[in-house]
Amino acid sequence: MAPPPGPKDWDIRFRTNDAARGWEELCRQAPGNTLAAWTAMRRNPAPRTDSRRHARLHGRLSTAKLDDRFLSRWQIEVTGAGRVWYLVDPDKATVWIDYAGPGHPKATE
Repeated sequence: MAPPPGPKDWDIRFRTNDAARGWEELCRQAPGNTLAAWTAMRRNPAPRTDSRRHARLHGRLSTAKLDDRFLSRWQIEVTGAGRVWYLVDPDKATVWIDYAGPGHPKATE
């Protein structure tokens, strides 16, 4: 499903098995939109300007701890309810998907 890597592409990893399973469900339900989300995360995971479907989360959800660092958390709306939440690690050029699924995530952090 993923496009071939380019010279400036970011690495994408899943933080949990649940996030990976949710990603697979999104792929089944909305393959075109899910591919577009993958491409956005690989090429420009933290755009300078938010859009209606791709934005940094706000408030207590705007960051999450990974190892010993706090990273910014972003969201891509894949379908009306389907979302991908991910952390951006600029030091390692890595995106960490911490939620993916056809329903809106429950804010538990």
